[in-house]
Amino acid sequence: MTTDALYQELNYVNHSREKRLYYAKMLLNDSALIPKTLDILFKIDDKISARAAWILEFMCGENLEAIIPYLDRFTDQMGLVHLDSAERPVAKICEYIAKAYYGNSPSKLKKALLPIHREKIIEACFDWLINDCKVAPKAYSMTTLYLFGQDYDWIHPELVQILQRDFTSQSAAFKARAKHIFEKLKV
Repeated sequence: MTTDALYQELNYVNHSREKRLYYAKMLLNDSALIPKTLDILFKIDDKISARAAWILEFMCGENLEAIIPYLDRFTDQMGLVHLDSAERPVAKICEYIAKAYYGNSPSKLKKALLPIHREKIIEACFDWLINDCKVAPKAYSMTTLYLFGQDYDWIHPELVQILQRDFTSQSAAFKARAKHIFEKLKV
């Protein structure tokens, strides 16, 4: 399938779990579609890019290791994503990556995730946290930053400072996740 054909297919993806899972499995069954999905995802001003992000998120939820060959590209360009409906799944993928990296289960991701990838994820997460975006990317970023803060000693103090500064002006969902992070950090 060409990138153009995949783009046309993505017109049929909606928020339903069934559709997103169908296309995620399509990516897993034909890994040649993954870079094409990234091509569409990084058409950052196109509303179809969000649909590419949805199916990429679902693919990562099913098999996170499928993203390993594309970590360079994903981490290089993820910070460019700015549509609300695309930021959420990209931030969720970052959370998946952080949880797998710090999890107890064996994962090829632990070896594949280089310091440069981690640094770019950290940068994007701080951007989502401090910029005016929806609460979901902020919440996923909090968890991701908390986890990466285990190896980067400067992250936790910065994270706490931002969360405390924004706490009163944010939504209930933001406050709930921030409280969870405060408990973990014993703040």
